[in-house]
Amino acid sequence: MLDFLSRIDPSKNSKFRYYLNNYLSLTAPDWLHKQMLNCAPVNAANQVAIADRVNYYHRWSSPFSLDDNAVSLAQFRRHARKTYFFDLYRYIRLFPKARFCYKFGDVRDVPECPTFVKSRPIVAGNHSSILLNLNKIRHFIHANDVMPYARKKDLLVWRGAAYQPHRKQFMARYIDHPRCNIGQTNHCDNHAWMKERMTISEQLQYKFVLSLEGNDVASNLKWIMSSNSLAVMPKPKFETWFMEGRLQGGVHYVEVQDDYSDLEQQMDYYLSHPREAAEIIANAQHYVAQFQNEALENTIAITVISRYLNLSRCYGESNIFLDDWQYT
Repeated sequence: MLDFLSRIDPSKNSKFRYYLNNYLSLTAPDWLHKQMLNCAPVNAANQVAIADRVNYYHRWSSPFSLDDNAVSLAQFRRHARKTYFFDLYRYIRLFPKARFCYKFGDVRDVPECPTFVKSRPIVAGNHSSILLNLNKIRHFIHANDVMPYARKKDLLVWRGAAYQPHRKQFMARYIDHPRCNIGQTNHCDNHAWMKERMTISEQLQYKFVLSLEGNDVASNLKWIMSSNSLAVMPKPKFETWFMEGRLQGGVHYVEVQDDYSDLEQQMDYYLSHPREAAEIIANAQHYVAQFQNEALENTIAITVISRYLNLSRCYGESNIFLDDWQYT
């Protein structure tokens, strides 16, 4: 029991609180849930930003027909009560006649029919992947970092599971490097690669924190970019609600080659150019800030879903949301 408690990272979101709140929400009638859902009114100050993000997440712009994978709200309610379910259900339940396609998990391909997903590849023609903020308890963690960048260790740190070839490639290249404190936390045959877990606050004692994509995006990127440390990573290949496709190397993070060959060069550069490092940290924190207004996030998510339902014609020819939701 003590060993289990020692592995709990207080910097991470509470799953107990998450599941408690969501199971309680399940018992609430729809009208009460609708009243309790905090949404930001659309006004002259935020309508451009809202439209920009809705257009980014929902790139499909013409009417479409649902395929055989579409489900009704009643059918969706029978899905396993996990984080993906709750994160979609809290919004989709607002539309009782909804029919829609969804695909949970780490999505690396582009579906043929417009489908709600957590992730999509950053490629041309990904417009049928409709992004929602799914499994956000794991992916949207924000750091409370009080240590200034200048006081941190001049090293790179990483902890995580190394199942994918690109992660194993990094481990093989830098496991014994004196400027890297890296290790994999999953069991493997190469015991030299296995290291003890580190909390977020422990990792944020380092100037450079590695952010490696896994099956899709890197789950640690958000808390790194909200901290006073530098995110180090290759150019992202997948994106989520965080809009990783908009991130720029040298502006929001320290970009390294896909083979990691220039890691030391990049570390040396920013250690000798602390002002540029500070600019990246400030830009990263500013980028993260746009996702920290819960009411605005709710409005954007509901607008994405309403656009999907309007284009799929599951409510007939009349547009929903502006009449049904009345949030303006």
